[in-house]
Amino acid sequence: MNPRHLERKWRQIIVLVAFAVGLTARSLNAAAGLTLSWQTNVLKVAGGELPGSPIEIWWLEAFCRKGSTHRPWNLTTIQHRTELLSADPSGKRLKLISHVGAGVEALEELQARRDEVEFRVTLRNTTAESVDLEWFEPCIHVGRFTGRNQTNYISKCFIFTENGLTRLDELPRNESALYHGGQVYVPKGIDVNDVNPRPISVVTPANGLIGCFSADDQYLLATAWERTQHLFQGVIVCIHSDPHVGGLKAYETKQLRGKIYLMKNDPAALLKRYRHDFPDGK
Repeated sequence: MNPRHLERKWRQIIVLVAFAVGLTARSLNAAAGLTLSWQTNVLKVAGGELPGSPIEIWWLEAFCRKGSTHRPWNLTTIQHRTELLSADPSGKRLKLISHVGAGVEALEELQARRDEVEFRVTLRNTTAESVDLEWFEPCIHVGRFTGRNQTNYISKCFIFTENGLTRLDELPRNESALYHGGQVYVPKGIDVNDVNPRPISVVTPANGLIGCFSADDQYLLATAWERTQHLFQGVIVCIHSDPHVGGLKAYETKQLRGKIYLMKNDPAALLKRYRHDFPDGK
């Protein structure tokens, strides 16, 4: 064979092999799904095809008392400290514990799957006194995922209203509050005096989902808990679905479950999964 033809053949083979290896690597990354890591109050969710990977979550930002809407933030939050108990070497499971105030322990079990992360939190009051712990905050940073900044990311964010999925820039905005910036969406059954002290929207969300679309609109990120205190579009390019605790009586234990969905952009599929995972939708 002509040496030039032989050289061309080898180049073609090398290109084909490289392409196949690339496909295999991407397939393996997709099959592996999401992974978790945590350090110094920052949870990272990573994935081979995940836009903006890793997604960073302030886990946990705050534990909060009742009467929060019209009160300075430092009087609402309860001092807490979170530590890592165990981490699965594969990055699929984490176990943490938060010590809240003088006697509450929050055991947090996190599990990553193909396109979601599940949270199971067990709150235990170890004291003989009732504890005013109304809600807590996981803060999901979405700047890299949406490709936006504080001035324009709300056009990528959504909640569900009586009209279905609605982007936040399509909803009326309230600016009156103790602290300016952001927007709070309060579900039915929650006292508006017990939510984040940012502007409260006149819009009542239809369910506990809040989410956003990726920069290329190929993916969506959404989060929900089985009991929701409020949905919040924040002031550091973040979104919240903050879980409702409702206080803890002496020696009482409560369990809460939440999820983050990181999936292809398919709102109908998201809503179907949410209704399956949280049939009560509170």
